[in-house]
Amino acid sequence: MWKSIVYKEWIKIRWFLVGFTILGMLGLGYVFLKVQRGFTFNGGTGFWYNILFMGMQFFGYFKYIPLLGGLIIGIAQYFPETVNKRIKLTFHLPLNENKVLLMMHIFGIVSLLASYLLLLLAFISLSSIYFPSQMIIESVISVFPWFLAGFAAYFFVALIVLEPVWMYRFFYALVAGFFVTIYIKSPVIAAYGPAIPGLSLLTILLSVALLFSAYRFRKGEM
Repeated sequence: MWKSIVYKEWIKIRWFLVGFTILGMLGLGYVFLKVQRGFTFNGGTGFWYNILFMGMQFFGYFKYIPLLGGLIIGIAQYFPETVNKRIKLTFHLPLNENKVLLMMHIFGIVSLLASYLLLLLAFISLSSIYFPSQMIIESVISVFPWFLAGFAAYFFVALIVLEPVWMYRFFYALVAGFFVTIYIKSPVIAAYGPAIPGLSLLTILLSVALLFSAYRFRKGEM
């Protein structure tokens, strides 16, 4: 039964996941083409100076890509479940309803995580061509909240899409817009380092928010 649920989720999101991962790789390609151009015209010393002392984020073009991934996977996974209330069929399986929903949710999280890890590894590998290890570490610290923003977006999409009352959907969307902006500020490189544990904890807490909307959906609230 569990394998059937996983397979169903995979069928729903597979092409969206592959498409997003390709898009992310293209985004990274664009970032490092800009880096290569900067090295060509300014030289390595001048380019590093702009990063270290002028606050330039060479990876800034990548900021919204993880966020886009969370939105895409969340919509692809949960929107079909609300068409004609198809998720009610899932809730009628001879399994605990919350366990079924969490299994679906975990599958989406793991899929998104796999894509993010590929992008992060590609980012680190390409960065190692141009920058020393300390600068790479600080760059990873800077982009890490953007990946957390992607997970937060995924969790909010699940919460909003499964919510049966439009007034609550609107309220959740406002809250989501506020929270996501916390993750994608543009301070100097590595400035978000001390905030990463708190942002990670906040993201983990958001991961179970969909249970509330799912409970109301099961009860048929309108």
